Amino acid sequence: MPEEKMMPEGSSAPLADVKVIDVGTLLAAPFAAAILGDFGAEVIKIEQPSGDPLRRYGHQYDGVPLLWKVVNRNKKSVVLDLKDPGNHDTFIDLVAGADVLIENFRPGTLERWGFSPTKLQETNQQLVVTRVTGFGQDGPYARRPGFGTLAEAMSGLAAMSGERDGPPLLPSFPLADALAGMQAACATLIALHARRRIGRGQVADVAITEAMIAAMGAQVTAYEKLGVKPRRVGSSSDNNAPRNVYRCADGRWVAVSAPAQSVAERVVRLVGRPELTDEPWFASGRGRVSHRDLLDNAIGQWIGRFRRDEVIDAFEEAGAAVAPIYEVDDVLDDPHFQARQATVHVPDSELDTVCMPNVAFRLSETPGSIRWAGPRLGEHTDDVLNGEHP
Repeated sequence: MPEEKMMPEGSSAPLADVKVIDVGTLLAAPFAAAILGDFGAEVIKIEQPSGDPLRRYGHQYDGVPLLWKVVNRNKKSVVLDLKDPGNHDTFIDLVAGADVLIENFRPGTLERWGFSPTKLQETNQQLVVTRVTGFGQDGPYARRPGFGTLAEAMSGLAAMSGERDGPPLLPSFPLADALAGMQAACATLIALHARRRIGRGQVADVAITEAMIAAMGAQVTAYEKLGVKPRRVGSSSDNNAPRNVYRCADGRWVAVSAPAQSVAERVVRLVGRPELTDEPWFASGRGRVSHRDLLDNAIGQWIGRFRRDEVIDAFEEAGAAVAPIYEVDDVLDDPHFQARQATVHVPDSELDTVCMPNVAFRLSETPGSIRWAGPRLGEHTDDVLNGEHP
């Protein structure tokens, strides 16, 4: 296994000169702050005395929340009740020395507490304020409660997900929050870069609904030009075929994708139907979609005769695209993911170590790293508020 190139310690980390105040809760905004922390930013997580609701969300081990450990890695936990006017000056002092404030309260909440972006930037002109909400800071829905599930519903994702005759399908994990978190991290970095040129910070307004709509690609473009609405097609695609999941003889599953005609040709030859390549409709993705039931039947019957490992070996030998349908233990056992260190064991004061996804992208000279898992509630309050930096 190749040795992982860890992020340089100290000032050589790419974001070591960036201080982030994370007052977000649950997922989208804290996920953005975590990405910055992965690359060396000092991230101070401000929590109410009751703690971030994420501490009570999802699986726990001996009472310790596991999702918390992942989403709030590389952060310092500070307990500070922002609703208490007595803590106003303390928070303003923290913001005065920060580069970024990330929040995801309902619009108007920070303003009600006396912390509007305008006021904060009067204290610190260089401050970037990244605001993540369900629907954005303005518009008719701005003050509605907004969560990732609502964005998945309103973006068109649920309407096009599921089996043909089944109901709309929501993803079983927080997809929209993760996408919005990545968009928020990107917006923050762009604002920090622009600060060098314009000489001041700015406000980034990130709506989870709009992040999800953007991820849907050209669905609105196709509707505006052609009146086409995406349909529920299960694991198939309206753009190309073959593309589906198929059950093997041992009960395991594989996914097959053939976005290029050359790959589609290899697949049908492999499964014993080379004559299909001579059909006029086979020459385009849309043509193959119009005959996807025929293709699925041919591929499904062939795959159903063999064990999954036999199917994958045959596809790889033929140069056709296939992948096993993994469960989580398969992910951990996969030799490629192990070689790439797609998951890592992170030291933790409560659980000794915690296994979690590694930093999602690699930089050749200044790679990111996960130095510690999500902290205990208020673990760093005294150190941060007293100006100490352990």
